[in-house]
Amino acid sequence: MNVRRRHISAVALTAVAALGFGTLTACSSDSAAAGDTGTFDVVASFYPMAFLAERIGGEHVHVTSLTQPGQEPHDLEISARQTAQLEESDAALYLKGLQPSVDEAIDQSPIATKIDAAELTALEEHGTEAGHGEEHGDGHEDEHGHEDEHAHEDEHGHDHDHEGGDPHIWLDPVKYAEVAEGVGKAFQKADPDHAADYRKNTATLVKDLEALDEKFRTGLANRTTDVFVTTHAAFGYLAERYGLTEEAISGLEPDTEPSGARVKELQKIAKEDGVTTVFYETLVSDRAAKTLAGDTGLKTDVLDPVEGITDHSRGEDYFQVMEANLTALRTALGAR
Repeated sequence: MNVRRRHISAVALTAVAALGFGTLTACSSDSAAAGDTGTFDVVASFYPMAFLAERIGGEHVHVTSLTQPGQEPHDLEISARQTAQLEESDAALYLKGLQPSVDEAIDQSPIATKIDAAELTALEEHGTEAGHGEEHGDGHEDEHGHEDEHAHEDEHGHDHDHEGGDPHIWLDPVKYAEVAEGVGKAFQKADPDHAADYRKNTATLVKDLEALDEKFRTGLANRTTDVFVTTHAAFGYLAERYGLTEEAISGLEPDTEPSGARVKELQKIAKEDGVTTVFYETLVSDRAAKTLAGDTGLKTDVLDPVEGITDHSRGEDYFQVMEANLTALRTALGAR
């Protein structure tokens, strides 16, 4: 498993920059730089955005990602080389509020087409606890007595206040489909010569996401508990969509440390709500999850927020990893 670093050194960034962006699609040359490929060049901020661009763009796009495989997206600091390559591209697809350095670079870039996924669906407020069905609400103090916490300034001085809401929209297949439709329309407008193909590819992707949504609905319909525990609050949308309650050790940011009171609270919740498993992630340290599990006699397992695909991922793309997540949730929640 990849253990998350607090920050990336300047030396490491230089090495990454020397390699250019990570090329994600087989349609383009591994050595091709954004801006000179002869196709519609799309820079994506991280894997869920790159996946949309690839599926919708098909053979007409050259997709590059600002976030390297195995790199925790929240950690990303864009290099000067990446900024220059961004400016040479035709479009940028990103999710405002997740990666401040990306937001800043795209905001200052003259790139013609800027597609913010956060504007293509409604964002909600989530904290360490989220769920209780599909009625989305504003941030509040929950029944356990802890307040939702959204503000956090990281070691680079970026303010991760998530004023627009929880950015983890891709973990809800319904919201991800809404974003896909918006991206498809943006591609059609920016590259009208291939609009028909973009429209067709978008429709196919949305249909696949609708099928995934149905798998989650039926797969989680009969369960013995609604509560699951995760390392950070990435699964609030998924919890609300399927009537579950996510209890996170930390908040929306993976690097926030839980208080002693929060750990005791989770121990109590686990006992009262029949929690069997503490979930950890592939790109974040499993230390907190294993410590809590050891203190409470619970099991641990992976629930992947699909922020990047690595050799440790339980699947080769978004759909495979999400189906692996469904299997893990069914086991943890006692679904029949």
